[in-house]
Amino acid sequence: MAKPASRADLFYTDDDDKSSKNYSAKDIEVLEGLEPVRRRPGMYIGGTDERALHHLAAEIIDNAMDEAVAGHATRIEIELAEGNVMTVRDNGRGIPIDPHPKFKNKSALEIIMTTLHSGGKFTAGAYETSGGLHGVGSSVVNALSEWLEVEVARDRNLWSQKYERGVPVTKLKDLGPIHNRRGTTVRFKPDVKIFGPDAHFKPTRLYKMARSKAYLFRGVEIRWSCDPALIHGTDTTPAEETLHFPGGLGDYLASTIGKATTVTPRPFANRIESKDNKGIVEWAISWSPALDPFMSSYCNTIPTPQGGTHDSGLRSAMSRSLRAYGELTNNRKAAQITAEDVMASAQAMLSIFIRDPQFQGQTKDKLSNPEAQRLVEGVIKDHFDHWLADSPNDATRLLTFVVEQAEDRIRRRQEKEVSRQSATRKLRLPGKLSDCSSGSSEDTEIFLVEGDSAGGSAKQARDRNTQAILPLRGKILNVASAAAGKLAANQELSDLVQALGCGTGDRFRVEDLRYGKVIIMTDADVDGAHIASLLVTFFYREMRGMIDKGHLYLAMPPLYRLTHGTKSFYARDDAHKDQIIKTEFKANAKIEISRFKGLGEMMPAQLKETTMKVGSRILLKVIVADDDREETDDLVERLMGKKPELRFQYIQEHAQFAKDIDV
Repeated sequence: MAKPASRADLFYTDDDDKSSKNYSAKDIEVLEGLEPVRRRPGMYIGGTDERALHHLAAEIIDNAMDEAVAGHATRIEIELAEGNVMTVRDNGRGIPIDPHPKFKNKSALEIIMTTLHSGGKFTAGAYETSGGLHGVGSSVVNALSEWLEVEVARDRNLWSQKYERGVPVTKLKDLGPIHNRRGTTVRFKPDVKIFGPDAHFKPTRLYKMARSKAYLFRGVEIRWSCDPALIHGTDTTPAEETLHFPGGLGDYLASTIGKATTVTPRPFANRIESKDNKGIVEWAISWSPALDPFMSSYCNTIPTPQGGTHDSGLRSAMSRSLRAYGELTNNRKAAQITAEDVMASAQAMLSIFIRDPQFQGQTKDKLSNPEAQRLVEGVIKDHFDHWLADSPNDATRLLTFVVEQAEDRIRRRQEKEVSRQSATRKLRLPGKLSDCSSGSSEDTEIFLVEGDSAGGSAKQARDRNTQAILPLRGKILNVASAAAGKLAANQELSDLVQALGCGTGDRFRVEDLRYGKVIIMTDADVDGAHIASLLVTFFYREMRGMIDKGHLYLAMPPLYRLTHGTKSFYARDDAHKDQIIKTEFKANAKIEISRFKGLGEMMPAQLKETTMKVGSRILLKVIVADDDREETDDLVERLMGKKPELRFQYIQEHAQFAKDIDV
């Protein structure tokens, strides 16, 4: 029972009076205009990292795409210039410049650029479908830009206005008649006060964004241009290119698959406008076990990396159709097919255009409209039924392949349920593992990388025949100080053990190791070294035989890239950087030095050439000499064990050898 309040608890004290006087109306701050965006950019673009920076570009490009999708623009120009300046130009209607009826002293252009939740996408008729429905895109980009200029060519007249950090610094200027141009041009430079001095648009990322938009709407021509000085080293991004793909997603899928062998010779692809005018659905799907599976989905040209209801509609439609076809052809095993089996080795693209899409968050990572699932499921199931019926040979090949996927899924589930003590239990590989195709363990390698971002770059850089990739999430458990129960329950270590296939502790069998080399590949910084230390500790404690037989290695990714003219070199650390500067470049040469923030920031070609390619990479083999075992055991216990006082003692004993470290 709660303790009754005493009389003293019911009255103010002198301290309460003082506290109240220190908190009054003057402490209540009201943020006006675009100031909330600058104070809390993460609420609008998800953060201030590289992804958020490129979200600014996406917002402006999406506005131009909305004009194209609405039928008012046929061409979009995207330009990246020196100084981190980006320009997006369309030949659409042009943003209205007449006085706004509610704010008569301001033009509609100024309202759009300086007021959250303003725009032409709330009113029926202005846009049938669009990606920017929150009315915050242009104004947020304006708020987070050091400066932004808008030019509007409308009614054969040119107008312009300039802003700095969201605030107009000029009035709307009438620049006079113009007869050979129409549409909107937005030129801006992201604010270093928000994103930091080292944040720059990446030509490759912007080019891919432009290319995907051209695929997603086959009626638009996108002209890409980039200052050649911004394209470095092995980057193959073109300085100029006109992007126009009449075949839409089908063209994209064909370029992605290339010459890879597919289950069916023809992909399942089409573009359909629903009969009841509820939207447009376009898709392209193929199945190739030789390639990594992917599912890329979009709504109104906006990428939805976390999927959503339209994804669910596609998966449901295809699994239902294949089960029905199996029943029609008396294939009893087809009844066990799930959407997971259909998409397990699929390369799929899905794009829809609907009115009033509902995204989760301003960054629009996931679609949540229930009607989108019904639209996609209805359209795709009908056409997949016809696709299967039109080519029985293709349909049979696909059904057989998917049934095998289902049987493999069921077998893995059964193996998981079998006791770990069973000697006949087969290995269940973790879902994040991108395995190599070679069946031999002697000439194969597995790279253990930190995070999905680095894992994505490594997957593109690897040799699929001999190199496997296993992304690990952050810093793994320190097995030297953790209880046995925590070790058994840790998912990251469980995935690692399953991928290697050789067991741990007393059950470790080096002959069961699935790869000839186990390579720890972490960022070339302090955090990367810490993660590598944790992994080496795990292998030393739980799989010591792997080290004894010479299977464990450390990759040596570069920390710096040094460029002058056409010459580029990579440096492992500061000392190596200084050596290269002295030996490879002329005195007083203006050298561009880039520091990699992590493996995920490196282009796949760079990662391959410097860190993964046999012949050009450097690997360190982890070894423990026989006469050093006792000393190594003691060192691991002192530095990684359960007693922090031993670590403190070690630091005191060796402090004299420490040097300043640039982190």
